[in-house]
Amino acid sequence: MRGSRMNPGDRRTRSMMSIVIVMSLCCFFYILGAWQKSGTGRGDSIALRVTKETDCTILPNLHFETHHSLGGVNPLVMTDKVFEPCHIRYSDYTPCQDQNRAMNFPRENMNYRERHCPTETKKLRCLIPAPKGYVTPFPWPKSRDYVPYANAPYKNLTVEKAVQNWVQFEGDVFRFPGGGTMFPNGANAYIDELASVIPFTDGTIRTALDTGCGVASWGAYLMDRNVLTMSFAPRDSHEAQVQFALERGVPAVIGVLGTIKLPYPSGSFDMAHCSHCLISWKSNDAMYMFEVDRVLRPGGYWILSGPPINWKTNHQAWKRSKEDLEAEQNVIEKIAEMLCWGKIHEKGDTVIWRKKADSNECHNKDDHPSKMCKIQDADDVWYKKMEGCITPFPEEAQLRKFPERLFAAPPRILQGRTPGVTEEIFEEDNKLWKKYVSTYKRINKLIGSLRYRNIMDMNAGLGSFAAIIDSPISWVMNVVPTISEKNTLGIIYERGLIGIYHDWCEAFSTYPRTYDLIHANGLFSLYQNKCNMEDILLEMDRILRPEGAVILRDNVEVLNKVRRTVMGMRWKSKLLDHEDGPHIPEKILVSVKKYWVGNEEENSS
Repeated sequence: MRGSRMNPGDRRTRSMMSIVIVMSLCCFFYILGAWQKSGTGRGDSIALRVTKETDCTILPNLHFETHHSLGGVNPLVMTDKVFEPCHIRYSDYTPCQDQNRAMNFPRENMNYRERHCPTETKKLRCLIPAPKGYVTPFPWPKSRDYVPYANAPYKNLTVEKAVQNWVQFEGDVFRFPGGGTMFPNGANAYIDELASVIPFTDGTIRTALDTGCGVASWGAYLMDRNVLTMSFAPRDSHEAQVQFALERGVPAVIGVLGTIKLPYPSGSFDMAHCSHCLISWKSNDAMYMFEVDRVLRPGGYWILSGPPINWKTNHQAWKRSKEDLEAEQNVIEKIAEMLCWGKIHEKGDTVIWRKKADSNECHNKDDHPSKMCKIQDADDVWYKKMEGCITPFPEEAQLRKFPERLFAAPPRILQGRTPGVTEEIFEEDNKLWKKYVSTYKRINKLIGSLRYRNIMDMNAGLGSFAAIIDSPISWVMNVVPTISEKNTLGIIYERGLIGIYHDWCEAFSTYPRTYDLIHANGLFSLYQNKCNMEDILLEMDRILRPEGAVILRDNVEVLNKVRRTVMGMRWKSKLLDHEDGPHIPEKILVSVKKYWVGNEEENSS
């Protein structure tokens, strides 16, 4: 016999061992792959080494710095669709507050100044151009006082409000002295007067609402006191109020007290303000005061300066009779008492009320004529009609002072008022976003610098992205989509941050070119099959400044579709792996909008 043959028993043993080894390896790699794909693991060691050794601090094809170039840029090719620029007349286009469309709606209760968005067939699907000469705004705090004329070339306010020190035109810039109709000597002096009553220094007051804000000087100067103000004004005959505010680096949106509830949750603000805001507080059975009460936190302050306050002195200047103004103030006083607001200060043209911390107990007294709302969810406000009734507010756990409240578990979580969000989930979310923001800063070293002042988070979740990057040199507009599974905007406000409800199937209530940096986590997955992805991206392009940056975090298949689309939008993009390695299906898409301006020859509609 040549060689030796294994007996049948040996062959069977080796065969069994081979099967066991193969099955073991299959199980091992299956478990490893499932672990990595879940996103909870850290990837294999090779992937980790590659991730660590890859230089993520430099993206050679992206330029985050501004160049202030005046030349145009040809659209990119290498895509199935190239988006043409809109006509230069659309450079300040606000789709849902379009002046021409507004004239078709009733004037009663300011309905025509509210949101009225174009239908699908009327939407512009082109790129909104910047005006000729557009430059990146001055860094904060210089931007508070100066805005380049080319960015918002409207001089009406410099004439109409000349004696009130709103804005002045000087050479090629606007200068904002900080004045207002009721504080021509400056917002700082006015705020000093308020500070004699309202505790600005101890972190009690963090979020404020300014109704009919003008150019938002009140909110601009409150930032020195670590107070974030949500300012709003309608798009009306006073051109560019909100546009000026955002160019200055102050949070603001186009908005009005009309027929629809304000897009903020109940109990959001520590303070609300009206300075000659021309809102008729006594109209419609004082419905607007009821709405302010809904968004004002128990213990919060309401400040009213201007008509009808100090009517004995000012009635002639306001061209109104003493009797009319006195009657109006009497109605306001009566409604304030019904709302359980106690007057704590009256001097000159200014009155301050404070909402009782135990307002529910006040309303429940037998001798108190309170008209209570029947609705169950006071935060369900998107396109919901305003009501002339008092919104009950659950007894609240003690809210921490700022900055402690930024990372302390908010009352809405402690009391279980946001289903599906626990203290443990809140803590884990903070840890996760600390890691993610660290990655963003490696990718783009300008995050956290003066380059990015106005920042938006399009799908804010619990607000942890904004909390991590919180800084005096920037602010974040935290947007909670109306279709989100969890309504978290109340939590965001309890953290001492600001934000708004919005449906991204529609345009945002702002002017073009008002944000320096836009972030979105899972937004396009959320809106799959809800509306056209192109429309959302075109809206992002509209509100993003030239040479502004975008950071998108989503599933790789979704981001590949986004990337193909933005190649035709004059964006430069790069797709990066997840922090935990290339096997994680979630990726990061980083983009920069190129600098270009419109001209009369580009007539796309």
